[in-house]
Amino acid sequence: MSLLAVENISVRYGQLTALRKASIKVDEGETLFVTGPNGAGKSTLLKAIAGVVTPREGFIQFAGQHIAGRAPEDIARLGFSMVPEGREVFGGLTIEENLRLGTGMRADKDQVAKDLEQVYAVFPILKDRKDQQAGVLSGGQQQMLVIGRALMAGPRLIAIDEPSLGLAPKVIDDVYATLIRLRDSRGLTLLIVEQSATRASLTGGRMVLMRSGEVALEGDARELVKGEALRQAYFGYGEH
Repeated sequence: MSLLAVENISVRYGQLTALRKASIKVDEGETLFVTGPNGAGKSTLLKAIAGVVTPREGFIQFAGQHIAGRAPEDIARLGFSMVPEGREVFGGLTIEENLRLGTGMRADKDQVAKDLEQVYAVFPILKDRKDQQAGVLSGGQQQMLVIGRALMAGPRLIAIDEPSLGLAPKVIDDVYATLIRLRDSRGLTLLIVEQSATRASLTGGRMVLMRSGEVALEGDARELVKGEALRQAYFGYGEH
């Protein structure tokens, strides 16, 4: 059974339909990329799963429970952790205070210190600067911080919205290398919204392409990038 199953959900913002009967499934330990042009509904899909917006129809199941319409904190307790677009670092707090924000809903407080050390082992720069305000970090370092904060929640699945946004290519490579290493070492499941289909093909995994609020294409990321079907679905040509 899939860890996450989204079936035929639709989301509206007033008169605007952001998602139209969209469906995806993510298996435990899998990496799924969601790509597509601006306005395709990618971020709305993540927000619906996270409980930030409520679908008008369809259902969402995570870790064996129906979660559509439930509060974000309830969904987080099941093991869903989201890294929003734009990183949302609390610049006035220290790096360690930012990391500890991810532990607010955890009951296993005795494990928190161990997890903090594991995050510092993955991101040594954060440990070196743990008492500094997070606002002084570079964009790449802030991305490391918000991924670390997501890890502190003890998730089964991390959903990341545009992790490469505004970052230099070398930094993007480092971020993705870290994500894949964490997936393999921790058994994490990754759901990544990424406008670049090329990045998905470089990383590997399964890919879903969205367009106009719908799932237009899905398959192996590397195979899809090789073919013409991806370009047709992305730009909408070849439709009748």
